[in-house]
Amino acid sequence: MMDIRQLRYFVAIVEQGSFSRAAKVLHVAQPALSLHVRNMEDSLGAELLFRSARGVVPTDAGAILLRHARAILDQIAVAGEEIRGQQADPEGEVRLGLPGTIGQIMAVPLITAVHARFPRIKLRIAEAMSGFIHDWLRDDRIDLAVLYGKAADGDISTRAVLQEDLHFVASATKPIAAPAHGAIPFAQLAQLPLILPGLGHGLRDLLERTAQAHEVSLNTAIDVDSYGNIKTLVRDGFGCSILPLNAIWAEVSSGSLKTWPISGPSMQRIAYLAQPTQRPLSNAAKAVLTLTQETLVDLVKDGRWIGAQLVSHG
Repeated sequence: MMDIRQLRYFVAIVEQGSFSRAAKVLHVAQPALSLHVRNMEDSLGAELLFRSARGVVPTDAGAILLRHARAILDQIAVAGEEIRGQQADPEGEVRLGLPGTIGQIMAVPLITAVHARFPRIKLRIAEAMSGFIHDWLRDDRIDLAVLYGKAADGDISTRAVLQEDLHFVASATKPIAAPAHGAIPFAQLAQLPLILPGLGHGLRDLLERTAQAHEVSLNTAIDVDSYGNIKTLVRDGFGCSILPLNAIWAEVSSGSLKTWPISGPSMQRIAYLAQPTQRPLSNAAKAVLTLTQETLVDLVKDGRWIGAQLVSHG
């Protein structure tokens, strides 16, 4: 059975018209070239080269092999150029899953960056709760994701990028049993009527785990998965909540909501870049993965992601 290396050697011998000259061009010992040719002749059952005082020329069988060898080598070269071009300017559709709160912050900057740097990539963004996005990634419905929470199974690889502060939030006009200044203890806020996302939502699950670890129960008054609805209900005095600072910054700035930092413990959640481990990423997906990382970092560094800090990886 012949291989690509033998074909290259054979073409070089014919083009140089000499084993010795081909050996110099290829930087291969002449006896090794002779051995390769003999193996090719044995495999094909035909003499490929005619040796004379004037040099080496192909036989009829050798001429046939030479024609096909050149076509094969040219096709390999074309494939290599196409692959390198795809890596430099990738093309294709990439499906990215984002939690709604992250989508609000980074979807437009990321789409803009992809369009500017890789115009042949079509980016599709799907928004949902982290739990749904995790399932989509595992089931090959999306290519990449940003998740709140580290993936527990080996089919998904996650890398922490940033953490954001969580704050206790209440109506600015409805009095509650919270300190006028300073942090509010977690055990105290857990007793207040809370408006939170339902079970299965990443934020709710984080709060439930924290409550269990500190042997308290959350006094959940209303379950609603929409941050917009939570903020409206809190503003109108139906209860309080625990939300990321960035999600409520506009309402805090306008004076409709008020926030307190949380103590005992302080509250943060981590955003992870996620990708599958059981299937390869396309060049387009790799490019979007890099740009997603860069966009997340830029949002934190330039202060557009309020209350977030980059995670150090040592």
